[in-house]
Amino acid sequence: MTTSSSNRTPDAGAAQRPLSAAMWVALLLGGLFAFAGLVSLGMWQLNRLQWKTSLIERIEQHQTAAPAAAPGPAEWSTFDGADAEYRRVMVRGRFAHELETLVQATTALGSGYWVLTPLRTEEGYWVLVNRGFVPPDRRERAARGQPEPAGAQTVSGLLRLTEPRGRLLQDNDPAAGRWYSRDVAAIAAARGLGSGEHAGAVAPYFIDVRADNDAPLDWPRPGLTVLHFSNNHLMYALTWFALAAMTAAALVYAVATELRTQRRAARRD
Repeated sequence: MTTSSSNRTPDAGAAQRPLSAAMWVALLLGGLFAFAGLVSLGMWQLNRLQWKTSLIERIEQHQTAAPAAAPGPAEWSTFDGADAEYRRVMVRGRFAHELETLVQATTALGSGYWVLTPLRTEEGYWVLVNRGFVPPDRRERAARGQPEPAGAQTVSGLLRLTEPRGRLLQDNDPAAGRWYSRDVAAIAAARGLGSGEHAGAVAPYFIDVRADNDAPLDWPRPGLTVLHFSNNHLMYALTWFALAAMTAAALVYAVATELRTQRRAARRD
């Protein structure tokens, strides 16, 4: 039985129509923007990889070095925070426990607070000392059980850089006493350090107290500074670059397909 030509299925390729100029431009620009964005993300991850690798190496070097005196006011004008962070330092002075500040924290022991206490050093300047972590039920000074260190104290710890403003979506609120980051300048201003009865320069860093293996496990609990960081940035970078390559291949395929469609349309015409 002969099939009428009028009932034949049209060739799929012949039925295709070229993209309009607007769609053609949108395809090219969309593909190029996607490719450029993915490559940019890959490059950003490579930069993060370099920064994280340098940080890990710096921490390892600092942890094996002997403690040095904490930088004093004469050194602050040339203070290189990136190089000094996590350096082991020592300072001697007296705590002003009545001026302590609680900063919200999440640690290996759970959620609670860092206890930042101003220390007036023997050189006359102030430095904030992170004496350690307390859980919510120990936030009140009287609930911590052990006497607070009185008199001249030698503090050994890690130099840390200030954490300005707050954290993502949570700004520090000094007026309400809500602190989400260890912002040295803001805490010092809220506690009146540097003027009046608390006159004296304020160090632009704070010190995380190191744990003493021979000391009892009191509150605040020191030694919870994070010193081990994951470094997956190379894997992330390769992922973004792979997606960029896939996007480029898809764009090339789409362009080649469209050019074939245009040539077939031109022959039909």
